[in-house]
Amino acid sequence: MPVTDDETLRSILDYETVAVVGCSGTPGKPAYDIPRYLDRQGYNVIPVNPFAEDLLGKTTYDSLSEVPEEIDIVDVFRPSEEVSEIVDEALERDDVSVIWLQLGIHDDDAVARAEDDGRQVVEDRCMKPEHQRLMA
Repeated sequence: MPVTDDETLRSILDYETVAVVGCSGTPGKPAYDIPRYLDRQGYNVIPVNPFAEDLLGKTTYDSLSEVPEEIDIVDVFRPSEEVSEIVDEALERDDVSVIWLQLGIHDDDAVARAEDDGRQVVEDRCMKPEHQRLMA
């Protein structure tokens, strides 16, 4: 079962490094505005987007496997049909503790694989309002 209780969400929001898969360079899009908010709140935001070189003033990586530093949370801003592949790539890393699927993004099989591998999953929630609600 994906994480829904506030205590666990708070502990997840205490992590420091968030890889944002599908990060955008377009202001006004959630995939830009939410990572920008997280960056301004002190998170180490790592943009992952194969079609960009520099987002939010940071080095942008083509995939999770190319990120050289440790990742705590993988925040997914891609369509539901791409979640399975993203989760598989996250599970190849030992450092990823949480997979966070943004609002409207679902994949029950991928969520089950992640949980079976000992990872926490947050589904159909946005990090910004959860951070504002629980941490501000």
